[in-house]
Amino acid sequence: MTAIVPSLRHERPLWRDGLMRVVGVDEVGVAPTCGAVVAAAVIMRPGCHRIPGVRDSKTLSAGQRERLAPLIRRRAVAVGVGAASVREIDQLNIYHATHLAMRRAIARVGGHDHVLIDGNRIHGFEAHVGPYTSIVDGDAKVYSIACASVVAKVVRDRMMGLLAVRYPGYGWERNQGYATREHRMAIREMGLTPFHRRSFLALQRTLAGDQVSLDLFGEELGSEGGRELTEIDDLARLEPALV
Repeated sequence: MTAIVPSLRHERPLWRDGLMRVVGVDEVGVAPTCGAVVAAAVIMRPGCHRIPGVRDSKTLSAGQRERLAPLIRRRAVAVGVGAASVREIDQLNIYHATHLAMRRAIARVGGHDHVLIDGNRIHGFEAHVGPYTSIVDGDAKVYSIACASVVAKVVRDRMMGLLAVRYPGYGWERNQGYATREHRMAIREMGLTPFHRRSFLALQRTLAGDQVSLDLFGEELGSEGGRELTEIDDLARLEPALV
């Protein structure tokens, strides 16, 4: 099936209305059982031309994303990256932590006029970010959101690669924290790290040896202490080295 090519159809009317700083926002890392959830916010120049090859990051190979991310950063007016840590995911739940990461990314672009997000409306989001439009499948349809999806995916994959060096054996450099068979077997053999999301009930079931489908939301079991590589201030320091 041919991948959808994102367009500027949603940005152009806003630009015509004088809203010059239109932010596209997307997040990655909702489903994995470990690591931060990461969001990116991208403002493209009004009237810009699309970078060939940019589309929803899920439809791109790792090599394609690595090639496109620096091009997006060079052409963008502003790029912001935000994260919510494993501790915050366990305390807030993944739904609220994801929106926190999005708000942090938006706050780092240095001001904006309108926000475009992927998905459905978010309760109370406008109070934090101002006027916004939600577009279902926005990462596939909307150019600035697709750009954000590429940047966010590259940053998170590199973060998981760094964590893989600190915690070898889980295959994070390959599975990015998703519950692959390799990852599940490693959890059973070595246990959980401080970067596993203990609020995900599937992790407890994996430890118990149950063969179950992964739940995104589970009982809140608390989180282990220790230094969080994925706290937002750490991400801010890491990001220049990652990109």
